[in-house]
Amino acid sequence: MNQQIPTFFLGDEYFIDEKVSFLKFTNEYKVYNEQGAQIGIIKQRMSGWHKFLTILINKAMMPFQLEITDTNDQLQATISRGWTFWMSKIIVTDPNGVEIGLIKQKFKFFKPTFIISEPSTGETIAQITGDWKAWNFTIKNAAGVEMGKISKKWAGALKEIFTTADKYNVSIDPTYAENKQKVAIVATAITIDMVLKESK
Repeated sequence: MNQQIPTFFLGDEYFIDEKVSFLKFTNEYKVYNEQGAQIGIIKQRMSGWHKFLTILINKAMMPFQLEITDTNDQLQATISRGWTFWMSKIIVTDPNGVEIGLIKQKFKFFKPTFIISEPSTGETIAQITGDWKAWNFTIKNAAGVEMGKISKKWAGALKEIFTTADKYNVSIDPTYAENKQKVAIVATAITIDMVLKESK
């Protein structure tokens, strides 16, 4: 059942393309739908002192905040992490600041795992596991059934719109319920490259 989730999250295909800029402290990605139309932007918010600290401190320990906005610059979801020393806990919030997902990271060599859970109950709602080196991830629901993929391989005209920078496709099973759990899962999946970069 649709629980009035943002239109941005009603889709099933997301194509993420990194915006390249020199001497950048923050990451920014454009998000497209399957027709090749831009539907949003993922931006990393960082204060001046934070930028300064990145020169001195390992960024894997530092907090980060990623904002997903639509093409009208309206906030769709935020992903944030506080200071960490090992295996991050990341929070997904809706545009009103309400927590809709908790993400725990587990690393096994080049095979990171992200466990997404319900904030109020701690119940697992999905798990993203994959091969970082080959950039091939599988999204499974709480029952262990595959409900999506994250990949750098796709065909068709969309190849033409992308730059040579980091780009990937998030594909969600169209039958998956459109609710806040889907928002948390998609928000995690489409920001996975940025989260991994900040965790290195």
